[in-house]
Amino acid sequence: MLFAIHAVDRADALPTRLANYDAHKAFLSDTSRWGVKIVMSGPLVSDDGQTMIGSLFLIEAPGRAEVEAFNRADPFAAAGIWEKVTITGFLRRQG
Repeated sequence: MLFAIHAVDRADALPTRLANYDAHKAFLSDTSRWGVKIVMSGPLVSDDGQTMIGSLFLIEAPGRAEVEAFNRADPFAAAGIWEKVTITGFLRRQG
């Protein structure tokens, strides 16, 4: 099943995001421990097209529990970067 993780940063989170970026990228390089596969991911950006304001993931997983465990283990979550995280099932229609 596919799941979308939509995570919006706290207003003052950019310096913390940048400080934890390498750990976050290393974490994403092997998701097998959580039984999930990243189909697509990247930062959400403000209208200037540059400033990172959150994260978006499309995850393939057996169920929601694996996605929640994966998300909790992310260094960005541990650093308190995200103000709000929404995990939603997703049905692919195109692409």
